[in-house]
Amino acid sequence: MKKLKRLFAAGLLLLMMVGLAACAGSQISQSTGGQKESSSKSGEGTVNIGFSGPLSGPAALYGERTLNGIKMAAEEINNNGGFEINGKTYKLNIVPLDDKYLPNETASNAKRLLQEYKTPIIFTPHSGGVMALQVFNETEKFLIGAYTSEPDVTDAGNSLTIGIPPRYDGYVEPFTDYAMKRFGKKLAALPPSTQYGKDWTKTLLPQWEKKGGKVVYHSSIDFSKETDFFTIVTNALKEKPDVLFIGGASEPTAKVAKQARELGFKGGFIIMDQAKLDFMEKITGSYDVLEGSVGVLPLVKSNDPGAPAFVENYRAKFKDEPSSESGLNYIATYIFVEAMKAAKTVDDAEAIRKHMQDGLDNLPKDKRVYEIPSIGDDGRLEVKRKVAVVEDGQIVLKVVD
Repeated sequence: MKKLKRLFAAGLLLLMMVGLAACAGSQISQSTGGQKESSSKSGEGTVNIGFSGPLSGPAALYGERTLNGIKMAAEEINNNGGFEINGKTYKLNIVPLDDKYLPNETASNAKRLLQEYKTPIIFTPHSGGVMALQVFNETEKFLIGAYTSEPDVTDAGNSLTIGIPPRYDGYVEPFTDYAMKRFGKKLAALPPSTQYGKDWTKTLLPQWEKKGGKVVYHSSIDFSKETDFFTIVTNALKEKPDVLFIGGASEPTAKVAKQARELGFKGGFIIMDQAKLDFMEKITGSYDVLEGSVGVLPLVKSNDPGAPAFVENYRAKFKDEPSSESGLNYIATYIFVEAMKAAKTVDDAEAIRKHMQDGLDNLPKDKRVYEIPSIGDDGRLEVKRKVAVVEDGQIVLKVVD
């Protein structure tokens, strides 16, 4: 009887250990989305690509759209058999971590990605996160896929930072000229309280005043804490501005615009490049609410060679409209892979960086969601800027360079 009990106990313990192992494996799979080690199959390998961005909180949709572009490119590459370097086939594994839009979390996530997954590239879609990574990326030898138009991240001279979207300072003058000519010279500034919002403001307000305008109100909005903008918008409108300067993630920015209209504002909006007019319209309910806005051209309105197919495929896969963050991070993923192929390495970040122009040159035409002829000496992809305005309830393209 005692022997039978011992056998029963041993069997029960074995089942518990197997169950715990299965649970642990399930948790790793769900939290990281992939493998920590290269494939054990002969001649095959895995390249882990990191992502740290807001996947929760008010900017979660922005983070998800950025990540979707990277994931979509990786899935296409993998489904086409991966890519080959020195006779070995590699596939991509995207490892996403939520940083809640907090730079300190971005840095912590990067340490984990490097230690556990040895990621040669880490994407992050906010300037604070990029700057946090720039403290140690050259020492740790990994590339930053920097989805931020903040000029400082590429002006810093960091040799392993790739700036993905155009610099925002190229938008300031055409945005100012359009808004001032159409509506008038009095501006109320309600940017987000992020570092990115502060930097945009420091660039725009002097330009506004240089053109003869007057800043009649200046405050900021913390979208992580505020969801009702009645008080701050009311205070701004008391100064009778002709134009409101707003921005941040598309959804909360749209709510600010909608609140302003509900309070009787009849003027125009200068919209920071992070917010997208087509996604704002989903919140406002119509482009009429956004009449007189000036911002960046939505991807769905682009006529670049690879854009129509990308838009169609994205809609089919995600049941949603693609944004510029989706498209630019999609193309950036392909560029990185082509650079790896040209450099003949998947883990030497410095060699991959040296071959980024080759990555651009070798990019298939059907993947050119944006026309990007070159990469600057500062490491930023030289994407052609396209300005959009809302006139008579319609988006109108304004090419500025």
